[in-house]
Amino acid sequence: MDEPYRIRQAERADVPALARIERRCFSDPWSEAGIMESVQSETTIALMAENAGEELGYLMARLSGEEGEILNLAVLPEHRRQGMGRRLLEQGLALLIRRGVREAYLEVRESNLAARDLYLGFGFRPVGMRPHYYRNPAEDALVLRARLKPVRD
Repeated sequence: MDEPYRIRQAERADVPALARIERRCFSDPWSEAGIMESVQSETTIALMAENAGEELGYLMARLSGEEGEILNLAVLPEHRRQGMGRRLLEQGLALLIRRGVREAYLEVRESNLAARDLYLGFGFRPVGMRPHYYRNPAEDALVLRARLKPVRD
């Protein structure tokens, strides 16, 4: 069965849509300026999931040498549970691997069990805690890490 969406590289023109998704999905969203800064950075991977021109979700990741960080993964609430977050994460990690990343990190709300399950399914494991990391509402973040395996040609 074909997926009801496609995933592509996000561009500067997508920043307003990324900001809209961000505001719908997170209680303490990034600013449009912060999103623009990330999208324009050579060290950022930004992916957009869309269907018929409607933006449905995105992933942003940053790389530094052999380390990567998943900055944000968001899917609009009415489009969740369709595999979109999984595909965004899969493609984002594949791009990190192709760019030489061997370890990826992320923070996730301690209470976000759905996201934690997704990340654990990709080999992420808890390596620490950031007390009071999230502000609205206040909550600790789990720090997760995954070792990434290079793709053999």
